[in-house]
Amino acid sequence: MASFSGNNKKYDVSVSFRGEDTRDNFTSHLYSALSRQNIQTFIDDQLNRGYEISESLVKAIKASAISVIIFSEDYASSRWCLDELAEILECKKLSFVLPVFYRVDPSDVRNQTGSFGDFSKLEERFEQNSEKLQTWRKGLREAAGLSGFHYRSIR
Repeated sequence: MASFSGNNKKYDVSVSFRGEDTRDNFTSHLYSALSRQNIQTFIDDQLNRGYEISESLVKAIKASAISVIIFSEDYASSRWCLDELAEILECKKLSFVLPVFYRVDPSDVRNQTGSFGDFSKLEERFEQNSEKLQTWRKGLREAAGLSGFHYRSIR
C-alpha cells in the first residue's frame, strides 16, 4: 500500500502524542507498522520544542489525510499537545481524526478526570487565559466523543 487511494495530501497520517508517555513504546510501534506498509506518516520527533506549536507542525497537520491522536495519562499536562489537538480539530474538515485511548478511559479524557493526568496544573498556569483553557477543554471533549480505539494493556 503506497498511499491511500485518492489522497492528494503530503502525508497519509500524522500522529499526535505525549512523547514521555508513548514515544518509546506504543507510538514507535505504530510508526514502524505504518512505515512497513509504505504509509507516509508524519511524527513530530524531528521538531524543536518551543512555547508555541511550530508552523511546520501546523503545515504537517494540514497536509495529512488522517490525524491519529494518542491520548495517554499525561497528554493533558502538555500545553504543546493541547495546542496540537486544537489545531487538529480546527483542520478536522480537511482530514479524518482518529483518537486512540492508550491506558486511559475515553470518559476520563472527555471530563479531564481519573487516570487522565493533572489538567489542574495547566489551569493554575493559565488561569488568566480562560479562553485558552476553554479551547483545550472543548477540544478534549470533542475528540473523546469521536469513535476511536481504546487500548488498555500490553499483550
